[in-house]
Amino acid sequence: MEQTHCFHCGDLCKTDHIVYHNKDFCCNGCKTVYEIFSENDLTCYYDLQQAPGATPKVIEGKYEFLKQENIIEKLTEFNDNKTQIVTLSIPHIHCSSCIWILENLNKLSSHITASQVNFGKKTVRVTYHTSDFSLKELVLLLSRIGYEPYISLEDYDTGKNKVNRQLIYKLGIAGFAFGNVMFLSFPEYFEVNEFWLEQYKPLFRWLMFSFSLPVVFYAAQDYFVSAYKGLKSGLLNIDVPIALGIIVLFLRSTSDILFDLGSGFFDSLTGLVFFLLLGKFFQQKTYAFLSFERDYKSYFPIAITKIENSEETPIQIYDIKKGDRLLIRNEELIPVDGILINGKARIDYSFVTGESETISKKSGDKVFAGGKQTSGVIEMEALKSVEQSYLTQLWSNDVFNKKKEDSFTNITNTISKRFTIFVLTIAFVSTAYWLVTDASKALNVFTAVLIIACPCAIALSAPFTFGNLLRLFGKFKFYVKNASVIEQLASINTIIFDKTGTITSNKKSTVTYDGDMLSINEEALLKNTLRGSNHPLSRSLYNILNEHNIITLNHFKEHIGKGIEASHHADHIKIGSAKFVGINETTALNTTVHISTNNNYKGKYIFYNSYRKGLSKLFNQLKKDFDLVILSGDNEGEYENLKKLLPSKTKLIFNQKPNDKLEYIKYHQTEGAKILMVGDGLNDAGALAQSNVGIAISENINVFSPACDAILDASKLNKLHLFIKASKSALKIIKWSFVLSFIYNIIGLYFAVTGQLSPVIAAILMPLSSISIVVFTTISTNFLNRKL
Repeated sequence: MEQTHCFHCGDLCKTDHIVYHNKDFCCNGCKTVYEIFSENDLTCYYDLQQAPGATPKVIEGKYEFLKQENIIEKLTEFNDNKTQIVTLSIPHIHCSSCIWILENLNKLSSHITASQVNFGKKTVRVTYHTSDFSLKELVLLLSRIGYEPYISLEDYDTGKNKVNRQLIYKLGIAGFAFGNVMFLSFPEYFEVNEFWLEQYKPLFRWLMFSFSLPVVFYAAQDYFVSAYKGLKSGLLNIDVPIALGIIVLFLRSTSDILFDLGSGFFDSLTGLVFFLLLGKFFQQKTYAFLSFERDYKSYFPIAITKIENSEETPIQIYDIKKGDRLLIRNEELIPVDGILINGKARIDYSFVTGESETISKKSGDKVFAGGKQTSGVIEMEALKSVEQSYLTQLWSNDVFNKKKEDSFTNITNTISKRFTIFVLTIAFVSTAYWLVTDASKALNVFTAVLIIACPCAIALSAPFTFGNLLRLFGKFKFYVKNASVIEQLASINTIIFDKTGTITSNKKSTVTYDGDMLSINEEALLKNTLRGSNHPLSRSLYNILNEHNIITLNHFKEHIGKGIEASHHADHIKIGSAKFVGINETTALNTTVHISTNNNYKGKYIFYNSYRKGLSKLFNQLKKDFDLVILSGDNEGEYENLKKLLPSKTKLIFNQKPNDKLEYIKYHQTEGAKILMVGDGLNDAGALAQSNVGIAISENINVFSPACDAILDASKLNKLHLFIKASKSALKIIKWSFVLSFIYNIIGLYFAVTGQLSPVIAAILMPLSSISIVVFTTISTNFLNRKL
């Protein structure tokens, strides 16, 4: 039988689907969106991309907090009480149809004057009049057409983000000065005399001096600050010889033109700073649409509904106090730990635990912050404030206040310490020699050595190598926070994996039946009984069973935490745990659902974890070079399966709480382990932060990832060993570029020590060394692309 797909969202339609305008729709929501587009002459939305939409989810009352002026003021970029401008995050943006419809919002509402999509960041910036329209109505309009914005507590807490453009300004000034100084230097390079020599040579020299001033005192100031801090701490970092070289270049060049001794080295000076800043800019380019620093604020709503004296009022999350009675709507996150009072609670804790199972709760049970209610409305009483809840306590560990970069000495600084000592030794020894041989050349030799040996090429090799590798990794859906992460990734010797959601898929797709064959009537009764349950296992089992006619049950009852029973005419069925259906069973290695009909046990459905593609091959690749550990919060149910699937030396550790994982990593780090942690879920956040490198696995990189150093698309987990190998290769490229730079320095030092350094030689060697290093590292890292 041919399957029918929804014209709007592309999902599979059920047998009782909706047909409208000769088009198939899976639900009323998708049909309504089509009607909205049709009425406003926007149906070409479907011409740009087939089935581009998403099923709309409009939850009444969810956005009541957007009526509060203080919240509106925090969220909007501009607000003069007549016009408001707001930038909203829209996770569903994925194609040209999305861009087209979101940039034509003015056709859906006359109050909207403009809307602009940033596809990379998945945001839309909307300008609208507030006379008869509000931020709440804008959000509801977007939700009705399937583009529900993602508004979190983090948006409210941080307010308007300011972009730091200092590096761009400095790079622009250095580039402008470098270009102009090079042009002004040409006449003296080519020894142009006559009229120019008499009239314009002094003017050109002082112009070059003027162009160098903003470069030295503004564009290069970070190198002076870093060198000062390094020396103050007793460290010889790479910025010490760079700052020394810049100072010597400037003073030597200034004295040359002041006493008419020559044109100086202003071209080399401005070129040096320009290339250094270019390397820094290239290294800092990263993925603006991803957040590597997420905590609970990224997932919590800004406000929640409080019930007081039978009235419902929205209050800010931070205003919740112990004893407050809260209303949690369907699909809303529970913001604080509390006690369930009313309603049928089915809570999804996947954000916290990584487990995709929904847990049922009854009145009087405790519920924890971070769970998402998935079955209607519930009422609860707050036991703690937001800051005191279980979820937020995961962030109270000191590990979240430390910067990994502070405890890691990178390869550039490791080499620069020796390099700086080497350069200073040569400078003083050669100066001492010329003081004895020819004192008139001593000062020139000292400054020449410091100028030519300035480690510009060394400083550029790491930024350009790692910066290019950041871009290449991004092509393969491996998004790294910064260049330091790549260097640390190359040094790891132990890899720890979470289980659920990391090496397993969040969907349990493999189910087998063990027992007596069910008759057609029994399977029909089973199918219709499961139809009335919202439990995840019920839904999974319902979807794999054959189609049967819908029958009206005489009796249906769901026993929370146990199972379901139902009857049709004389037939009776029980579905659930072994104890519920009346049999004794030893602890099962897998999740099971047992069936009995008319008090006769029939059998059980066994759910197997679906492991990610290529997992066994990946572990066999990794075991050659790394110690491997599975560190899971689950019980030992999958122990035997994992033992068969993974290499024999893989450690399997279960029943680990979030803090247990963190402490396990901390202990092994004290024994010298360099640890890569691969996990998902907020419960892994502490372990990810404590590890030397933390990688978050995500099914959708735009929707969820905890605090981490890198985000890896789940489909690319089987390439992890290649990413680590590429990181190690990047370190080799940097070391070879250091050798290349050393050769240039030896040649330059020969001219400097022998007192033969001229501005022309300096102007050729310094830019040539920088450019050649950039070309070498770019070509070499592009070669890694083939291996990936």
